[in-house]
Amino acid sequence: MVDTPYGRVRGARDGEIRVFKGIPYGAPTSGANRFRPPQPAAAWTGVRECLRYGETAPQSPGRLAEGGTSAQDRPVVGEDCLQLNVWTPAVGPGTRPVMVWLHGGGFEAGSGSRQLYDGANLCRRGDVVVVTINHRLGLFGHCFLGDLAGEEFSESGNVGFLDIVAALEWVRDSIAQFGGDPDCVTIFGESGGGRKVSLAMASPAAQGLFHRGIVQSGSHLRLTARDDATRLATILFEKVGLPVGDVAALQALPIQDLIDANIAVQRETGQRFTPVLDDAVFDAHPWDPVAPATSANIPLLVGTCRTELSYFSFVAGEDTKSITDEDLPTRLARYLPAAVATEVIEVFRASNSHASPPELYALISTARTYWLDSLLQAERKAQLGGAPVFAYRLMWRTPFRGGALFSPHTLDLPFMFDNVDKPDHVAGRPSADTAALAEAMSESWLAFARTGDPNNQHVPAWAPYSLDRRTEMLFDAPLTVVDDPFRGERATIEQLPTQQLGGGLLVRLPL
Repeated sequence: MVDTPYGRVRGARDGEIRVFKGIPYGAPTSGANRFRPPQPAAAWTGVRECLRYGETAPQSPGRLAEGGTSAQDRPVVGEDCLQLNVWTPAVGPGTRPVMVWLHGGGFEAGSGSRQLYDGANLCRRGDVVVVTINHRLGLFGHCFLGDLAGEEFSESGNVGFLDIVAALEWVRDSIAQFGGDPDCVTIFGESGGGRKVSLAMASPAAQGLFHRGIVQSGSHLRLTARDDATRLATILFEKVGLPVGDVAALQALPIQDLIDANIAVQRETGQRFTPVLDDAVFDAHPWDPVAPATSANIPLLVGTCRTELSYFSFVAGEDTKSITDEDLPTRLARYLPAAVATEVIEVFRASNSHASPPELYALISTARTYWLDSLLQAERKAQLGGAPVFAYRLMWRTPFRGGALFSPHTLDLPFMFDNVDKPDHVAGRPSADTAALAEAMSESWLAFARTGDPNNQHVPAWAPYSLDRRTEMLFDAPLTVVDDPFRGERATIEQLPTQQLGGGLLVRLPL
């Protein structure tokens, strides 16, 4: 049992690891608390049994919403979702590094209870404390009402992010009793989780609550413009049949009505409810045009998978196997201006001479979205000076689905969590390659959490990223460290602007 600021909790054992699930860090977000900053959790008397995952934030049904390890352990969806989970080698006062995981799913899906996020193996390998959290998503977390309902709701467009800040405050105040060091906290996340890490590094409210950041396939440079966010909120009121600005009525609607409206707004506009440049929580874009000054003293580890977009083609059932050299420019029209398409294709073809048209499609679409933004984030952090930035790319080709996905989005998850034995990932069956990559990536993440430097005995010497060398760790079989490994591709793709725009995206990025 462990004492927290709100009361005593009891967990369970997973071998030698202590596990606590569903610990409240904030009050329910329903009713009058909907669209407002998180409120403190109510204290309890006696012992709270923290043996099952807490509620998942309201979102559209799907795989990312399910989480849990079995039908019995699967959490329900609800607005009492400000809850977190802790894995620790031992309870009581301690000084272990703390790793706080921010889940993927963009800003609209997912939970901290997904099987692949189980922190027990990281605890065993690295003697660390792992925390995963749930927070508000979609319009529940990012519906900006300040210009429709007044100052009282000036922060409503970012309350999902403020939930993360509240969770980090809980870690600061409570984690020592779970064996962790509140002065050695790393936040890390993949996809949408990486985007949340990007925001936290730029947020004055989060400063001092964490000390290192890891952005995996989720560099987030810009926020939704205030006017665009207000337009989305206006359309939302229209979809639910309420007078524009009647927040009290919006707070009284059933969850499902708002989930349905969220989907309807997306279909009409092509945009999602995401963090907002609201002049309250954020008064500038986080990583554009430069790195935030608040990140100067925070070491950063940032990278991507080589063909992120192949995952989304697979999930969407997109036929990429039939792509030919002749129709490649047409298929890439979503990602490349027609005037430069041929040039870009030729550059990538020259540096990937054995790549098929489907692989070139995955490489170029990934470069235009995830890789470009990751490069810009690394460059701007290096230009800022102060604490270092380390860059990586996951190059290994998974045998999953006959190798048709190459090196897709989410491929890093089973490796850095050391969870290749878990289901629900795209790395294929456990093998010598997956074991070696799990060792290399998890040990690098653990070393970074301890010291702010990912170097360890399991990887080659890894220099920080700089504008003169542009060093990257290439996670493959074997591992290599190379200066500016894709120089031609990088120089070509960096001539194009980021597709992250204030009012949305030229190409709507996947989750």
